[in-house]
Amino acid sequence: MSLIPSFFGSRRSSIFDPFSLDVWDPLKDFPFSSPSSSLSTRSSETSAFVNTRIDWKETPEAHVFKADVPGLKKEEVKVEVEDDRVLQISGERNVEKEDKNDTWHRVERSSGKFMRRFRLPENAKMDQIKASMENGVLTVTIPKFEVKKPDVKSVEISS
Repeated sequence: MSLIPSFFGSRRSSIFDPFSLDVWDPLKDFPFSSPSSSLSTRSSETSAFVNTRIDWKETPEAHVFKADVPGLKKEEVKVEVEDDRVLQISGERNVEKEDKNDTWHRVERSSGKFMRRFRLPENAKMDQIKASMENGVLTVTIPKFEVKKPDVKSVEISS
């Protein structure tokens, strides 16, 4: 039941009802598949992929990746390097076991597999990658090679 009445008859709109499960799709009636319809028809295996947020910042010393993986243990997350320069962060959140006596009112937490890949620049020290996890945030730190500043030597101009 909506706390805010719908102004469009019995159809619930997410604009006026913050608790609505309907998502407006302007392309749903066209013969081709729209991005949102392909998201809703994907298997549960990839549903968490869409929700995995990762920040990548570069400091003077390192490349730092932070991934939100709430509820996952470090054993459920993998950090790998492919082809010497591709960082891959993946994992899986399993579906909670259902008890036949339970009544579900809302299921909003995603489950399934996720995978993100990042091509790293040449200045990354691939052999010194470190990863840690604290409070549902995975932090991957990749030190950078020091950029050697060229030696500048003044040359006297003769007349």
